[in-house]
Amino acid sequence: MRNFIKCNLVNKFIYLEYGFFRYLLLPLSLIYGLITNFIRLSYLLGWRKAWRSSVPIVVVGNLTSGGTGKTPLVIWLVLSLQDLGFSVGVVSRGYGGKAGSYPLIVGSKTTTYEAGDEAILIYQRTKAIVVVSPVRRSAVEALLIQSSVDVIISDDGLQHYALARDVEIVVIDGERRFGNGWWLPAGPMREREGRLRNVTAKITNGGTVLPGELGMYLQPDLAVNLRSGERAPAVRLKNVVAMAGIGYPQRFFNTLEKQGVTILKKVVFSDHQFYTEKMLYSLASREQSLLMTEKDAVKVRNFAQDNWWYLPVNVVLSPLEAKALLSLIIVLI
Repeated sequence: MRNFIKCNLVNKFIYLEYGFFRYLLLPLSLIYGLITNFIRLSYLLGWRKAWRSSVPIVVVGNLTSGGTGKTPLVIWLVLSLQDLGFSVGVVSRGYGGKAGSYPLIVGSKTTTYEAGDEAILIYQRTKAIVVVSPVRRSAVEALLIQSSVDVIISDDGLQHYALARDVEIVVIDGERRFGNGWWLPAGPMREREGRLRNVTAKITNGGTVLPGELGMYLQPDLAVNLRSGERAPAVRLKNVVAMAGIGYPQRFFNTLEKQGVTILKKVVFSDHQFYTEKMLYSLASREQSLLMTEKDAVKVRNFAQDNWWYLPVNVVLSPLEAKALLSLIIVLI
């Protein structure tokens, strides 16, 4: 691909699912599968006890490694439930964050270095109470002490069986689906496809929606200037350099191209990449526009330049599917 810069190979080659090398990784995949299956089985058989919250828990997760649109769906759920008059809290692993102690209650002064990018993004978009901790029980307990909520949404955590949940929502990439179907690292799977038989809802992001799945897509909004707050159609930006540090960066580039944006250069960073001023200053000249994802933007606001922009995206479901999904949660509240 012309002018494609791989600043970090992790995103592009996190697993070589169709090459010969995957067979060398197969023993590691089998070990991974045995461990994950044993952990789940230990809870199903009662050998280990999951902790249950006093309010309903909704887990939004995925079966595969890499971006599927999980966090945008969490934001959509929170905003939709808030619009209906419910108080919603969010707990997150805070992947990539390095706080001095946990649980961490996200506030206006919390940094992505402390809480990770996804937790900050959810907080900024929804203003809901967001609590970060590697141990989700601790996050839930801290949240309930801090605020009285009707429901708690866990951003990721499908495989975190120590936390009992009332609703499980799995987000599927409709284009990539499940790749070769193998466990990590020879394939993309955290759990095998058969796990879908036990979840509450399956949401397919783009691509082909199969029977039993609800369809959603990500609709781009106006591009936003990081310094001035100016909003403009992305297609009007001049000499665009596009950068993405997300699980599936090609989706961002595809979105821009579908909007008619001509991309001079594509820059890929690893998911949850921590950025520095020096790392980004040379990517785009003053005559160019550096356009990034909103998830990247939350990490660079403090040193953004006048020509840096981000593109927010919003989840869209049909009215019937939106009602069906929300009803699964509302009935528990």
